[in-house]
Amino acid sequence: MSHAPHTNAGLFERAQRTIPGGVNSPVRAFRAVGGTPRFIARAQGAYMWDAEGQRYIDYIGSWGPMILGHGHPAVLEAVQRAATEGFSFGAPTEREVELAEAIVAAVPSIEQVRLVSSGTEAGMTAIRLARGATGRSKIIKFEGCYHGHADALLVKAGSGLATFGHPTSAGVPAEVVQHTLVLEYNNLEQIEAAFSAHGGEIACVMIEPIAGNMNFVRAQVPFVKRIRELCDHHGALFIFDEVMTGFRVALGSAQSLYAQAIPGFRPDISVFGKVIGGGMPLAAFGASRKIMGLLAPLGPVYQAGTLSGNPIATACGLATLHEISQPGFFEDLSRKTRRLVDGLVAGAQEAGVPFAADCQGGMFGFFFGPDLPQNYNAVMATDKERFNRVFHGLLDRGVYLAPALYEAGFVSAAHTDADIDATIAAAREALKA
Repeated sequence: MSHAPHTNAGLFERAQRTIPGGVNSPVRAFRAVGGTPRFIARAQGAYMWDAEGQRYIDYIGSWGPMILGHGHPAVLEAVQRAATEGFSFGAPTEREVELAEAIVAAVPSIEQVRLVSSGTEAGMTAIRLARGATGRSKIIKFEGCYHGHADALLVKAGSGLATFGHPTSAGVPAEVVQHTLVLEYNNLEQIEAAFSAHGGEIACVMIEPIAGNMNFVRAQVPFVKRIRELCDHHGALFIFDEVMTGFRVALGSAQSLYAQAIPGFRPDISVFGKVIGGGMPLAAFGASRKIMGLLAPLGPVYQAGTLSGNPIATACGLATLHEISQPGFFEDLSRKTRRLVDGLVAGAQEAGVPFAADCQGGMFGFFFGPDLPQNYNAVMATDKERFNRVFHGLLDRGVYLAPALYEAGFVSAAHTDADIDATIAAAREALKA
């Protein structure tokens, strides 16, 4: 059956002829939840409109970057001005320096930063840098944490601590992941055992401090504290992947929250993306001057990029960081997000549905189960079918959540109390259905 050409279904049908699966990033295909992906025509503030003119309250926010909402006037003006000056030069610009200075000023663990174009690129290079700095090969990551689609990171856990991971994607040779050890998130016993067995060979431990790719799961403070101690003791580096949490959960990012709980806490390398680009393709990684001095052209660790530090992307990022640095910004954003989460919890209680939720700054997550999961297996045990029903119930009522239970949600400064009230009302209906 052929669909009308400018409907969501018609566009999806057309897209599948020339784009694998009809999408340029797999989660957009709605495979996890079923149904037809919405093809977005435009967005403004807290709203998106699809090809059929249906308006949605947007809680994806381009998967995190749109912390100010869509089309913020100051950001739009900065991008338009930058576009008139030139799209790309392949040469250094003052704005790159200004953005690097803004990131360094907000994040005390960083003395220098390198700008790149995607979170995958930043994460991949952070690992190369850690291996170059330590002269070691082995890396530790955690099940359910996503750090981009570099070969060495597309791994699932082996059958035990003695077993290194297995590739989770075709096209990744087993040899490429033989140095990657995948452990359970928040499992102190496993991290202790891994360092006992391999301490002198581990280059780095990489973690999402709030894992936004298994919805919203916090790394517990004692867990982060112990990883820091083990890395220090064994000479490994600790990488905080803040692509999602960076400048989203707090102005100082998630690491500032851990520094409040663990005196003197700092990761060795930090990875950023999403918010620092304000919706443009931009990411970064940073560390001490000593570690960053190992990068080309100063040192032996190679990294390069044609569009790194792109002048339009840096204009967008700088304008975004300027706005979120205003006094009271994160207090107000946190209040809105908490109001949404409290309303969802109350709606679930009213409907007699097992439900647990959490939030930090402008990032939130919820699960259909009695407790907040602490690791990937616990997330997988939550009620996927109910999530899919509620997702579609909300979508039909004009509320757009991420189309998979493994993804975090995002509130922007553009969301009003009325938007949040409308969302809670829609959720009450969807939860009862």
